[in-house]
Amino acid sequence: MNPRWESPRSSSSRSLSRRDLLVFGGSALLLAGCSQVSTGPARPTAGAAFIATPYTGTRYTIESLVSTTPFFIAHRGSGDNWPEHTMQAYSESIRIGTKAIEVSVNATKDGVLICHHDTDMARTSGANIKIADATWAQLKQLKIDAGRWLGPASEPQPIPLVKDVLDAYAGSHVIFIEDKQGTNTKALLDLMDGYADSTKHFVWKQWVGAGQVKAAKERGYRTWGYFSPELIPRAAELAPSFDYLGAMHTFTDDEISAVVAAGKPVIVWEVHYRSDVDRFRALGVVGMMASNYPYVTRSLKPAATDAFASGLRATGDLPWTVDEGWAAQPVIDKRSASIALADSRSQSYLMGSMATAPRTAAFSTRLRWPREIGPAESGAGIAFGLSDDHSYRLGVASETSGYHALLHPDGKLELVKRRAGEADGESLNAVATTPPTPGEWVTITVKADVEGLSVTRSGHDGWTATSKDTDFRGGYFWLCKDAGAGTVEYARVRAA
Repeated sequence: MNPRWESPRSSSSRSLSRRDLLVFGGSALLLAGCSQVSTGPARPTAGAAFIATPYTGTRYTIESLVSTTPFFIAHRGSGDNWPEHTMQAYSESIRIGTKAIEVSVNATKDGVLICHHDTDMARTSGANIKIADATWAQLKQLKIDAGRWLGPASEPQPIPLVKDVLDAYAGSHVIFIEDKQGTNTKALLDLMDGYADSTKHFVWKQWVGAGQVKAAKERGYRTWGYFSPELIPRAAELAPSFDYLGAMHTFTDDEISAVVAAGKPVIVWEVHYRSDVDRFRALGVVGMMASNYPYVTRSLKPAATDAFASGLRATGDLPWTVDEGWAAQPVIDKRSASIALADSRSQSYLMGSMATAPRTAAFSTRLRWPREIGPAESGAGIAFGLSDDHSYRLGVASETSGYHALLHPDGKLELVKRRAGEADGESLNAVATTPPTPGEWVTITVKADVEGLSVTRSGHDGWTATSKDTDFRGGYFWLCKDAGAGTVEYARVRAA
């Protein structure tokens, strides 16, 4: 069974979901008591269950991690790229250069410490089992299935034992480690103490309102306390108990600034987009707990083609929001090497895997309406020329400036210019073409150079709309369709 693979938060920084309460509440049980990274494949690898290989590279400590600004930690092992909190995620993120990983810990009924974020298995394995009520013998029969987030070819992975992960990486990397149940402090600290130079490699992670920090500090560990929104007014009071502070990516600028003002180095979680890094750095944040580590650290070369045929979401390709989970994620179809934007709302998909430095651009995609076609005023196409990867959605005020090229159901092919803050933008030019029919694939080609823009629909020499506008030449683009367009499929995305 594929779980609903989603961020633990809603898009509002003021409200907490059930999973947020698990994050913050589990710890609250105790209240009463970068160097250059190596290149790697731009896309995850489908196939058999992952087998880790021994690490023989550079050794990192907390000091070497925080010596650069910003520094990066692989959130849940970089869950935008591999199934979260699995040996595959930890090992692959380390293989491509991360100095630090985040490990969440739960204990089974018989006291076995496992790597898992939630205190139950429903989201990641589709099993209605509370970890504290199950034995390890029961749980090890389950797999972590991220197929609905990473793509249908993502191979379900075993649940790793904490000891196995620490045996592999406690001596070579920094590990931010958290007791999610809030009941395993002594057992986890005892395990950590068993590794050489443990205080140089482990950072104790917890909610700022919980009480475990005292026990961790008594054993010499540095600590990271992360805030929930209601505790931000107490930042100055709570900060002295921790070496590092944590802020959620959904916090407002004022909320993040308030955490930074408490005077301790701040690490934001979770970081998915490059524009997030820019925003948080401007606010004084020094650390990024990244769910999309290879993308936000720019450690991979841009791809020239899409990865749809792999059945996996390519590194850097993301829906317009990560806070609505699967609801915003396109449907990847390996057989047809396509994706479908099928949400009833305005929907966009960042082709971050193909993003380049600002330059002249030429790229194309095939698109079709597989079934019924929406009203004439709706449209689907490509947004391009964007300077960063801020969300770009049709009909919604844009966070960045650029262009979009749309094919409308009545056949109109249109070039639109839109500045940051605008919802609709300015039509630069349009040309009439034959209305597309359901199931018909058409190819849209966009070019932008020093002399202007053009968008062409295949099938007729005269189906080209042009403009001499040269204002925007950023290297980011999105596949996009508006709220009335219905389901739209894309395939064969190519960059020249």
